[in-house]
Amino acid sequence: MSEAWDDEVDLLVIGAGVAGMTAALVGALEGLRVLLCEKTDMVGGITATSGGTIWVPGSSQSVRADVPDSSADAARYLASVIGARGGEAQRAAFLEAGPLALDDLEARTDVRFVAAQAHPDYLGNHPGAAFGGRALGPEPFDGRLLGADFDRVRPPRPEFLVLGGMMVARTDIAPLLKPFASRANLSQVVRLLTRQARDRLRYRRGTRLVMGNALVARLLHSLRRQGVPIRFGTGLAELVRQGGRVVGAVLEGPAGRRRIRALRGVMLATGGIAWNPVLREQLFPEAARPLSLAPETHTGDGIATGLRSGAALDAEMDSPGLWMPCSVLERPNGTRAVWPHILLDRAKPGLIAVNSTGRRFVNESDSYHDFCMGMLRAQETAPSIPAHLICDRSFIRDYGIGLVHQGTRRLAPFIDAGYLIEAPTLRELAGRIGVPPEALEQTVAEHNRFAETGVDEAFGKGSSPMNRFNGDAGHGPNPCLRPIGPGPFYAVAVRPAELAGSAGLRADGDGRVLDTAGQPIEGLYVGGNDMGSIFRGTYPGPGTTIGPAIVFAWRTARHAAGMTPAL
Repeated sequence: MSEAWDDEVDLLVIGAGVAGMTAALVGALEGLRVLLCEKTDMVGGITATSGGTIWVPGSSQSVRADVPDSSADAARYLASVIGARGGEAQRAAFLEAGPLALDDLEARTDVRFVAAQAHPDYLGNHPGAAFGGRALGPEPFDGRLLGADFDRVRPPRPEFLVLGGMMVARTDIAPLLKPFASRANLSQVVRLLTRQARDRLRYRRGTRLVMGNALVARLLHSLRRQGVPIRFGTGLAELVRQGGRVVGAVLEGPAGRRRIRALRGVMLATGGIAWNPVLREQLFPEAARPLSLAPETHTGDGIATGLRSGAALDAEMDSPGLWMPCSVLERPNGTRAVWPHILLDRAKPGLIAVNSTGRRFVNESDSYHDFCMGMLRAQETAPSIPAHLICDRSFIRDYGIGLVHQGTRRLAPFIDAGYLIEAPTLRELAGRIGVPPEALEQTVAEHNRFAETGVDEAFGKGSSPMNRFNGDAGHGPNPCLRPIGPGPFYAVAVRPAELAGSAGLRADGDGRVLDTAGQPIEGLYVGGNDMGSIFRGTYPGPGTTIGPAIVFAWRTARHAAGMTPAL
């Protein structure tokens, strides 16, 4: 006789990141009894600490923003970028459902996106690439609307907060750095600071939520309005199978172990490989294993449990992970600050990256993932991790580097901590970072020649729309190139950190988990980073993890509700 069930629902969702929250929300909207379980005491996962951008081609939001986009062009672009790595059926499902999912969420929930007029695809040399329209950002959200649930939203990385917990959007940076440059700048800064001062009287941090925090908060607000129960502190112990079908799960939480029956299915959305030591060792290059940008509570529960239940691992990727170059500052109290070098410094003119040979190895203005792929490829022939970003004092004044923000005058704390390495000459800097002095001098001299002509003959820095977009538009002839020098000179060490896994459980276009024979495991769904990447380990543009997470969660919930085909 089988054990009794402690509870029964239609759809059981494990993990309250963006995929799990979306699936739970859409499932409830379609009339399912849904239970959302979250291992921690906060929602949002890694999305909450991200920029919150989603990559969804062909949306009505792009039309509204006057940058209409074509799904057909996106299909050509993806076919060129991904090549023969597979995944065509899933990509077709994504492109077909993406615009419908966004419109449905906008019509029935608090989730709102605005298409960026200028946010280029990362690989602009491929046919079908777009300069704007495909990247969409969540509208800002007033965290005060959540009431006590505001504390349930995972806060951003502390390195990205200022003035006691104020979030800063990309459009806030210039006004905050130069408040007196214009009346508009001053007005925006006064509004931001006034709001933050009021917030700090009542809240632990600012309630003006932007980027990933805004998206997560909008989903949580919508879930509460739909009355979807969320059990915090409740993680997955094992799946329950009967006759080849997943019929429920055993969960561990404050009330101990409980068996939950799921009549329509269980969805795994626990954050991917993340900090699972076995999966990291099995799948990731050794040099990329030490750092992850995921919360430490993301321990690969969904993937590991799915594999034990007969699921197939989807790991035949261009890369098993998606990477960001990160610098690390060790604080005196034993904690550390990890800074992702996303766009504020690498693409700016007057900076290069070198490996242990003292030579450049990559286009520094390429996307964070492609920069790290360059590091990992170079590592095969010469030690390249860590690599060092090299610049002069004027670069820090104009742009900043990592945790040393633009215009910082007092560099001593960063130098004393070993984060920023300083030397009066390139030869001395080379000695301090352990590279051949002659090679570093020759590398900078070659770079400076390229800067004079505006053409990087070695790696093409500044040659793509995305390169130039992240460079300095006020600098010519190439917004990504200017001479380095005179000294003093500076270096910051960077290493690849995984922002998401590409490898995951194999699934079909509705998020159904497939077994090793390629057949669906009835009753088992997967989403977010627990699912193998539909882009096969490539990184086509901004938001290419969160976009599919939302779209496939929408498809999964509708499939579980019996809406087949999903469209």
